[in-house]
Amino acid sequence: MRKFAAAGLLSVTLIFTPLSSIGQNTSPDKKAISPTQSQHPHGPLPKPTNLQVLPKDTSPEDLMKIMHGFTGQLGVECEFCHERDAQTHKMNFASDKVPDKAIARTMISMTQEINAKYLSQVQDPDATPEIKTVTCGTCHHGAAMPEVFKPKPEEHDHHSMPMQKPN
Repeated sequence: MRKFAAAGLLSVTLIFTPLSSIGQNTSPDKKAISPTQSQHPHGPLPKPTNLQVLPKDTSPEDLMKIMHGFTGQLGVECEFCHERDAQTHKMNFASDKVPDKAIARTMISMTQEINAKYLSQVQDPDATPEIKTVTCGTCHHGAAMPEVFKPKPEEHDHHSMPMQKPN
């Protein structure tokens, strides 16, 4: 259940967050790296495969920013959705063996739809694009399983207001 909720939130975040803003919570690099250079310490990143919800032309660098955004917003590591090969100990990011990956895809699709179909219709001049965007962090707040929302107790006394009788 914990993994389901986290994957769901991850999906929601991915859907509603513009690809350009997902990695904004990560620390900036000290030097600029061109799109052809790799930020990965072990050489160039491989071309992403098995992208089913994200655009197929997502660059390896953009994909890493997106995934780091998810891990931060959900408070999880790669193994939450991705399989680690038992023999090589390397991550198999294309594998669909971990059920939470399918949940994440569903949540990503949901957030994308909410952002595109519903939040894009909000015509509030005070609302910034960030406010009108749902992300994983909207619900998860850095936890794999979002906490159930419990409204604060009302601070005013309803009993002091007289009830109006129907006519």
